[in-house]
Amino acid sequence: MADITPLLPTGRQLIQSYGGGAFRIAGIEYPHSVFVTETETMEWAIADISTMTLPEGIGPGTGIAVLLIGTGESIAPIPPEIRQSLRSAGIGVEIMDTGAACRTFNVLLAEERAVAALLIAVS
Repeated sequence: MADITPLLPTGRQLIQSYGGGAFRIAGIEYPHSVFVTETETMEWAIADISTMTLPEGIGPGTGIAVLLIGTGESIAPIPPEIRQSLRSAGIGVEIMDTGAACRTFNVLLAEERAVAALLIAVS
């Protein structure tokens, strides 16, 4: 059997699995929604996408070119003021369900793109 796991520099936050209300990222289990950058994973306290707030570390000068937002089991709109804030900071925003956001994050990470993701945990 061929191993198709992408080779990544040490310390990269590859998303290995999601579901059951948790994520496994770079060998560590996170039992909550997360904010993931190339080198760090943090808890993202969110109750509902309509009342979302951006965690510290997202904004101008943070080095994030693309922010993926995984909105749960299905795609849901984010508050317009959040989208505008990100655009004003020069950050591209892609909204998708959490599974698609996890897979896209891993692809962009392997391509060494400046990517981050806000991911709502799914069951």
